Amino acid sequence: MSSRPSLLIISFSTLISDPRVTKQIEIFKDRYDLYTCGMGPAPEGVVEHFEIPFGIRAWVNDRFAMITRSYKRAYWNLPAVRLVSEILPVGKFDAVFANDIEAVPVALSLGAKKGVHADLHEYFPELKTNNWQWRIFVAPYMMWLCKTYVPQTTSRTAASSGFARRYQEDLGIDFGTVTNAAPFADLQPTPVGDVIRIICTTAGARARRIELIVEAMRDAPPHIELDLIVMPNEPDYVASLKKLGADIPQLKFREPVAYTELVNTVAEYDVALSFIPPTNASKALALPNKFFEAIQARVGVIIGPGPEMTPLIERYGVGESTDDYSVESLRKTLHGLDKQRVEAWKQAAHRAAPALSSEEQVKIWFDAVHDILG
Repeated sequence: MSSRPSLLIISFSTLISDPRVTKQIEIFKDRYDLYTCGMGPAPEGVVEHFEIPFGIRAWVNDRFAMITRSYKRAYWNLPAVRLVSEILPVGKFDAVFANDIEAVPVALSLGAKKGVHADLHEYFPELKTNNWQWRIFVAPYMMWLCKTYVPQTTSRTAASSGFARRYQEDLGIDFGTVTNAAPFADLQPTPVGDVIRIICTTAGARARRIELIVEAMRDAPPHIELDLIVMPNEPDYVASLKKLGADIPQLKFREPVAYTELVNTVAEYDVALSFIPPTNASKALALPNKFFEAIQARVGVIIGPGPEMTPLIERYGVGESTDDYSVESLRKTLHGLDKQRVEAWKQAAHRAAPALSSEEQVKIWFDAVHDILG
């Protein structure tokens, strides 16, 4: 029988392809007896994996419960929650690490001997406020989940200081911040050629307003080129983007690559573009993976004027933020790029890479779990 403390990580996602959860598994698997619960196969190095089959919903779909605000019923009747409640043993684990709000109540129900840490990747009460049905029916449910269960956890983190601040204001409890930083990559900045090559990797969802990026490349000067890697989240939308950009010679669509290949793919370029209009509070306060992947790839970064990314851009000198989220502002920034400035950004990214790596960030999770387990 092992003498090491036991830790369970729960996430209603595919664990081996979830960057944030993957980092958690890596830092804890050699320290504790690590158990996991999530979709997909068992991650390497865990004692036992409790698999959630693909297709089992972890998202509320009980319309009557939502309309009548029977939120307890809505949550505990979720197919994924019912399954996890059946397959996970109660009282077995010393600590539980819950990813995202839907994992927190079931994590608390397991009777962990020492405590539960909650890692909230987004600001869930305002996750999709651009959708009126979501605002009316789902947002109050999300706030109920947060106010009912998150204060019962032992410790908490969020994916940006903006998210952490909002949760602290709403719930009156402390939150730490663990950004979506990428692992340190031992790379060198590549020289900038006569043509400045820009890459944008993004989810293919209408809420991302990717058409703004396409239009910003119209009539671009010959010294800049942009490649778009758009995930097929909404295939018809992605198809419309390709049609919109078909007559723009310096704009190309590139096939998606595996997450493990992403930093090396971005390193082929000179500048990474992360331009996400704040269509809801979650996007407004986001500090996305793409920013940190660009730093590890040793390329410059162009962003919209987000309150989380802009201070890092300014502090480390790794790029530039646009004046606003309009096509005109993005076009002005892209068309105005020059070789010397981009070379300076790439060198600055190289200097910033150690400080902005996940190795620094995950220490916060390590300390939180260590404090729980003693």
